[in-house]
Amino acid sequence: MFNNAKNFVKSSVLGGSALIASSSYAVGPDLSTLTAAIDFGTVTTAVLGAAAALIVVYIAWKGAKMVISAVRGG
Repeated sequence: MFNNAKNFVKSSVLGGSALIASSSYAVGPDLSTLTAAIDFGTVTTAVLGAAAALIVVYIAWKGAKMVISAVRGG
């Protein structure tokens, strides 16, 4: 008895979601006015600058480890 009820509920939910999904995803919202007003150039420059600073630190750290291991002989 419950098996038929579960199948009915599953088929109803899947059928309903298929009908809703086809109409709701047809046209998305137009956000061009919001995205045109934002300039990501300065943010990108800042993020790349921070990444470059971290890379320099990591390279210096790796170089120091290599020098220490060469001095130790290991």
